Amino acid sequence: MSASDLDGEHLQSIHVRDLARSLTRPLATDGEPNQVTVYARRQDRSARGRVRLAPGAALVHLDAGPARPLSDEELLQHIRDFADELRRRWSGAGRPDIVHAHGWIGGLAACAVARELGIPFAQSYHGVAAAERRAGRRVHPHRDRLEKAIGRDADVVLAGHAEEAGQVVRMGVPRPSVAVVPYGVDGDHFAQVGPAMPHGDRRRLVMVCDDLETGDVATALRALVHVPDAELAVAGGPEREDLESDQGVHRLRMLAKELHVADRVIFLGRLPHKNLPKLLRTADLVLCLAPDEPCPSVPLAAMACGVPVVATPAGGNADEVLDHITGLHVPAGRPVVIGRAVRQLLSEDTTLHGYSIAAADRARSRYSLERIAAETLRAYLKVLPVPEPEPAPADAEQEADRTPALVG
Repeated sequence: MSASDLDGEHLQSIHVRDLARSLTRPLATDGEPNQVTVYARRQDRSARGRVRLAPGAALVHLDAGPARPLSDEELLQHIRDFADELRRRWSGAGRPDIVHAHGWIGGLAACAVARELGIPFAQSYHGVAAAERRAGRRVHPHRDRLEKAIGRDADVVLAGHAEEAGQVVRMGVPRPSVAVVPYGVDGDHFAQVGPAMPHGDRRRLVMVCDDLETGDVATALRALVHVPDAELAVAGGPEREDLESDQGVHRLRMLAKELHVADRVIFLGRLPHKNLPKLLRTADLVLCLAPDEPCPSVPLAAMACGVPVVATPAGGNADEVLDHITGLHVPAGRPVVIGRAVRQLLSEDTTLHGYSIAAADRARSRYSLERIAAETLRAYLKVLPVPEPEPAPADAEQEADRTPALVG
């Protein structure tokens, strides 16, 4: 469950929906399918009460506060209503075997109800307060304390990468209660073969980031000075129709003019998720240069499309991108070093091709949705109570394994 909008295209929304669909598959090939219900706060008055995500998986919208996006401060004012809705649904026939909360505000509501009803509880933060603050984002003043309380009360905390796991332990959650289960990538959507956007003859560097400032597009522009035969395509920031009026884009365009690279920079605006593979397939390299809290899904999407990644070794980048195997690790905020590394790699076609093969293989083998779902289920099973043995059935062929019902 989550207090966030799970109908949209931001990272947590896509991750939770993909995970819910994938969790329906049993761990054992002869097991029964799992039932997964995802609970989210209604943010659109027209949203249906129940939406089918896949066979065995559904998204349920709960009413808690006004049906519109709310700030963290506003969400906390309606957390009791959200918890009451969860309690009502989990107290009867809809009682789950385990509750998995995504985000700290959702965790606040779910943790209280799960503990009250004696239901095992798992928590995913998708970024903790300390890391968000370092990345320059505004953080609720009570978030650190509440995240610590939620983590200590959880049966298991699922961190998205090793760096986040360390952050969770440092804020006081016992290390044995923390497991690293990374994000996954949809290998059917992000694949090497498929349609691509039209582009010219220049070698292409691609950046994909929600926020152009925290994604450090400015460093990429400065690095482009040292890669004279390449162009940079930037996806993210405002919608395409708002590019001309956006102050952040204006500042970056002025910087590009000062650096004399404006004719080699393309701002595409925010792209729909369905169109990202078409852009990534045009890239020779994907740049992920955020110094703090980089988006963990971008390197995986690029690698799944067979594109090597040049990344700062921060957050999920450090785990996902293998230095000199599936791409390069580069220091944050060092455009000269980054530019020279990119220029050298682009000049070595054999090395670049090898990285491409390794990147696609790693995305497919390590970060497939099927594998991530299996790791999540194993984490659940470690905290589920061991069922008492039942008397042996008269006919062994009639025995059926009980399959957990899951709530995300």
